[in-house]
Amino acid sequence: MLSDPFLVLADYAAYVACQENVSAAWHYPEQWMRMSILNTARGGKFSSDRSIGEYCEEIWNVLPAAVKL
Repeated sequence: MLSDPFLVLADYAAYVACQENVSAAWHYPEQWMRMSILNTARGGKFSSDRSIGEYCEEIWNVLPAAVKL
């Protein structure tokens, strides 16, 4: 029996299906370009700095430390 304690393979079938969709879309340059542009445009709210700031404030309850340069 296969052991997967970290659930690495739990969504592997979904990953493969998604990759097949990506491979198919690649063959249609106009569709690929539209998808790429929308993906970039919709990622606007994501920022690693914002994410870390939110974790510090909402989860870890820590304040930023002043750094002297």
